[in-house]
Amino acid sequence: MKNIFESVLLLVDDNREFLKMVKGILEREGFLFIDCAGSAGEAEEYFRKREPEIVILDINLPDGDGFSLMQKIRTVSEVPVLFLSARDEDCDRLLGLGLGADDYMVKPFLPRELILRISAILKRTYFPKGSPALREEVLILGACRVDFKSGVAGWADREISLTAKELSILRKLWENRGNIVTFDQLCQAVWEDNYFGYENTIMVHIRRLREKIEENPSKPQFLLTVRGLGYKLKV
Repeated sequence: MKNIFESVLLLVDDNREFLKMVKGILEREGFLFIDCAGSAGEAEEYFRKREPEIVILDINLPDGDGFSLMQKIRTVSEVPVLFLSARDEDCDRLLGLGLGADDYMVKPFLPRELILRISAILKRTYFPKGSPALREEVLILGACRVDFKSGVAGWADREISLTAKELSILRKLWENRGNIVTFDQLCQAVWEDNYFGYENTIMVHIRRLREKIEENPSKPQFLLTVRGLGYKLKV
């Protein structure tokens, strides 16, 4: 596993629509391997065949509860567990953490918070402090998959090469996703110290980048302009 996005995630919840929603959130963030189980029995069967890098676990299951399931998992694995449940009583939270869960979140939740908590657990467990710094190598933007290592934007029917400057711009936006990145910050990321006067050039690179990663470049969904300030990546 080179980075957290290659981790295998197991979602355990009896609500199939909820599983579909959470899986979509994780896939849009760039996670590649997400498996689902709708009951404790399905999860136990899953562990007989393979072991994920993290389990995101509901408490209320049709054939038992998440606490009992976690105890069974612990007999065969020390995999990190994050409880994600509608039960917000302190006693439930304390019981889950007392059993050795790594974290406990309550539904409804902020998608970004879920991503941050999962990422923190994976980094702490598999890439502890002192290990080589993580760099996200794959970015999912709708139907487009950007591979930073190969410099390619992949679509279902084609692959498009990105230039070094386009990749530098996209990585800077990805590292600051959801936040405004100013023209100066982007110019500095691409041209380092000698970045003055490149604002118009950045605009050209942004236009070409949109042509490669957006389904409709004239109405971008991901690479957005913040008028007068810069750009931001919405994922």
